[in-house]
Amino acid sequence: MGRGDLSDAEWELIGPLLPPERGRWARPAGDNRCFLNGMLHLLSVGCPWRDMHVRYGKWNSVYVRFRRWAEQGVWDALLQTLVDLGLTDDWQHMIDSTSVRGHVSAAGGKGGLVRTLLVERAAA
Repeated sequence: MGRGDLSDAEWELIGPLLPPERGRWARPAGDNRCFLNGMLHLLSVGCPWRDMHVRYGKWNSVYVRFRRWAEQGVWDALLQTLVDLGLTDDWQHMIDSTSVRGHVSAAGGKGGLVRTLLVERAAA
């Protein structure tokens, strides 16, 4: 198990929520845990798919399964289940950083009091 991979307790919770994979074209299906660890590693590091670490398998196989799960709604169902179990309070932590405006002072500029209060309120 690599750094940042799912622990056994986490896998016991998440594993049954993932769809079973069957082999395609006479190839055995890869391990869902290894694929999920690869997806989570890639998303946390932010590297391109082709630069994914080889311990998670072929990057293209992991990418294809990631896309298939997205098309089947697996990610939405998984997050909803975690919310229902009370392991997370809501979906706010899944906001993409490209859609969040930075604070005006982060770029060295000066914002007005109202703008500053609104940004701080939104951040809270």
